[in-house]
Order: sequence, then C-alpha cells, then structure tokens
Amino acid sequence: MICIEADIPQEICDIDDELKAIYHSNDTVCIWIFRTRSDRNRFMDETAGMLKDNREQHFADFYNEGAT
Repeated sequence: MICIEADIPQEICDIDDELKAIYHSNDTVCIWIFRTRSDRNRFMDETAGMLKDNREQHFADFYNEGAT
C-alpha cells in the first residue's frame, strides 16, 4: 500500500465514499462527486481507459449539472 498525505477539505471527507470517484496520475489526484451511486458507477464504466482531460470533459458534459 502507498499512502500520500494530502490536505483534503472536511466537506469532501464528509461525503459518502460511494458517491466519489478518484483518479490519479503521477502529479494529480482528482475527486469527482456524484449525486447517486448509480451515477458514479456509470461514470466509472463510461470513462474506463480515458485520460484525465477526457474524464474531466465527460464529467462536465454529462454530470456537472450546476455542480454537485
């Protein structure tokens, strides 16, 4: 296991883990937050294999309805 310390805002920690999708690369950690577990699971299926920029655009196009 590898742990990387980060200062995650409490409001992110308070959100149910089943509503979060986490992506990382060698220099970035992204946390997407969804309204439902079903949305999170669908996003993960739809974006499997995508690079970060494509995932960000997909989220903006299909899930970011006035920010979650």
